[in-house]
Amino acid sequence: MVFHMKTTLNIDDGVMSRLKQEAARQRKTMSELVEAALRSALQRQPRKKPALPPIPTFDGGRELVDLADRDALYRAMEEE
Repeated sequence: MVFHMKTTLNIDDGVMSRLKQEAARQRKTMSELVEAALRSALQRQPRKKPALPPIPTFDGGRELVDLADRDALYRAMEEE
């Protein structure tokens, strides 16, 4: 069983005029053309998100203290 739903749409006058002309040319109803256009738009693959730029990196120079050496780390923190 096929159900159809009636709805109201606000369509620009220029678009509506072109829709009427195209429906007459194809000998179809405006509803058939609108439904086909909506189906086509909804079946398209979602757009892929653009690739993000690479995360910037910075050269901070060489390390000032060996983080594995707890005593050296504490000394460096006390100096500041």
